[in-house]
Amino acid sequence: MSASASSRTASLRRDPLLPPGFSCTTLREAGDAFAHAVAHADTLGAASLVWVRRFDLVEFAVVLEPEEPLMTARLAHYMGMNALADTMAIHCPPERPMLFSWPDAILMDHGLLGGGRTAWPADCAPDEAPRWLVFGAMLRAASLLDLESGERSAMPGAGVAMDEIGFEDVSPVDLVESFCRHLMLGTDEWLTRGPRAVVRRWLDRLGREVGLRHGIEPNGDLLIKSQHGEERRSLTEALERAEWFDPVRREPKL
Repeated sequence: MSASASSRTASLRRDPLLPPGFSCTTLREAGDAFAHAVAHADTLGAASLVWVRRFDLVEFAVVLEPEEPLMTARLAHYMGMNALADTMAIHCPPERPMLFSWPDAILMDHGLLGGGRTAWPADCAPDEAPRWLVFGAMLRAASLLDLESGERSAMPGAGVAMDEIGFEDVSPVDLVESFCRHLMLGTDEWLTRGPRAVVRRWLDRLGREVGLRHGIEPNGDLLIKSQHGEERRSLTEALERAEWFDPVRREPKL
């Protein structure tokens, strides 16, 4: 185990120092933060953080209790992604490009670093306020594969890990704490400027293609415009697929 991995492991012995109003449930390494938060959201309540103590993955989920109808409330997915990216930007090594891939993946140094997932009660109608909403995130902190970073970066669309791209002095606990602070800032932005401001900030980090214009519809769907017409992609369907996530390995895809 490298010195940086040893440092990350040692940092896991302490609990995160969270902003007022947050509570924390910690799971052991085999735990699933997103599944646990979804299963227990009704009893956990708003601002409940579920965190898995792992040195190789930054894995956590937070419970929200939006007051808006589901059609608008699910835009909170973009708020969670903004908070995740803002957290990474603080600790990011200089000149490392960071972009979103719609709607839920974070790319760094042109490789997949991780992503976010969002869920709400299955019986909630679009015009009803959901009892809860869960945003979960997962970032690869350390690579457990025997691949040199040069070889990995040459693989199109390959996954990357934070310890491969200069995040060696950042612990998972640091990132969890920072995320919660940025989520509070995002919530304030939502309340004072509205969800469209949150969405516009998300769009600023979306990876672009020449000749295409992107927009987010009021229900969260992606609208792509080109000289050939318009294409609409469903947010709900994309979140169900979570294409960045490997359900077998239970981590970001490589």
